[in-house]
Amino acid sequence: MKLTLKNFVALVTTFLSVMMIGQPVPAADENIPFLVTFGNEAGSKWGDDDNSQTFFFKVKKEFKEPIYFRVFDPDCTGMHDEANNAFNTMTKFSVYGGAGCITNPDATGTDPSGNYKSGNMLATKTFGQKDEYDNGWYTFGPFNPSEGEYAQKYGGYIFKVICEGIKGDDGNLYRYFLSTHPDKNTSVEGGNAFTFEYTFRLHKDAYQTSHIYPYIDDKVISVEQRNFDWDNDGYIKICSVATLGDEVALSGDNTWSNSVYKIRDQERGKSLDIQFTKNDKILVNNNNVVFSIRNQYGELLPFYVVPIGGVPKYQGNISAKPIKKK
Repeated sequence: MKLTLKNFVALVTTFLSVMMIGQPVPAADENIPFLVTFGNEAGSKWGDDDNSQTFFFKVKKEFKEPIYFRVFDPDCTGMHDEANNAFNTMTKFSVYGGAGCITNPDATGTDPSGNYKSGNMLATKTFGQKDEYDNGWYTFGPFNPSEGEYAQKYGGYIFKVICEGIKGDDGNLYRYFLSTHPDKNTSVEGGNAFTFEYTFRLHKDAYQTSHIYPYIDDKVISVEQRNFDWDNDGYIKICSVATLGDEVALSGDNTWSNSVYKIRDQERGKSLDIQFTKNDKILVNNNNVVFSIRNQYGELLPFYVVPIGGVPKYQGNISAKPIKKK
């Protein structure tokens, strides 16, 4: 088939429509290629500060069908993963539910410390260099939604999936999908996923922008962002209904940086759009970054893969008053 402009647009539209079905993590609107977790023998200079990443999955109380957690490319070898010399990394994925799964304070921290594996372990599996699931899917489940912890604050039953690099020094790049089917990605109605600290891979293409979406409730006055190992790869901006982009302080190689952003009235009850735009002058390959955000009380804010209230669109200076004529 000749690739005309019309055919190209049709292919892109089809691709995006497939990507937006169900609950992929990362989601299509985030434009993030992969989550990343390195083995525990890798130095933090590779862009992973603690060799562990926790994601939470929400299932509505009304949803009664079995659910599955699917992991794309869970092994650490082959097509997508980042080798440090020869592949030698073991990665453990574990699913938790039950009392304390999310309500234990250690569960929602940025460090894998204390009782962060709170709740009941429902399933676990460790992956190495066997290529059985390279560029493919492994499925945990089925689980009854009520096996999660019901948390009214988050609007449903909550499950926790922890990825740990328990051996080696390579980077495991992977994705998740919350599904109603063990062998394909099908939507869980009303489902969502979120994390309190995002560790992810940026695109290789310098003209790509990635997004994450923290939710701002009516009590938030200001937020403090922290980013790690940005490697001077372009810039990070906070965008919202009230601003087209306020730049944040950027970290260098293997360092942290932080800065404070004051919340406008019209941003409360909505999500912010944190935008990660790569350097278009110098190509930085295989850049991994860690990002978190706290409110004025030091409480971590969740990043929802499907932003609460939708992706924020700039609405101009909606609070501006008309200038009186003299």
